Amino acid sequence: MIRFIRKYPFSLLVIAAIVFLSLFNPPETKLDTVSFIDKIAHVCMYGGLELVIWIEYLRHHASLDRVRIITLGIIAPIALGGVMELAQAFLTQNRSGDWIDLVADTVGVLAGAAIGYFLLRRVISRKG
Repeated sequence: MIRFIRKYPFSLLVIAAIVFLSLFNPPETKLDTVSFIDKIAHVCMYGGLELVIWIEYLRHHASLDRVRIITLGIIAPIALGGVMELAQAFLTQNRSGDWIDLVADTVGVLAGAAIGYFLLRRVISRKG
């Protein structure tokens, strides 16, 4: 477990931020008037998480373990999104779960995974 924390500290920090933002009221901003800002935020949060996972994975592994990347790098973040939506629905009084938010989370994860696989993998492997 300690090795995992040492390899993925920023991923764990992003996960902690997502959990915090999912369970507590976000501050009101001028962006609240932008259409679909909530969905855009979900895509950005989970896409950002996916990119951080890819960066940390590629820094610590010489080869790509497809099973590990699919389970821990794609399925686990999507599952986190589902758990957060269920937690909002059943564990909070000021938030509500939304299946469309889970779709936005999934879009973010898949977009981040595509960028990680097709771009970051090549860039980081050239530098290493």
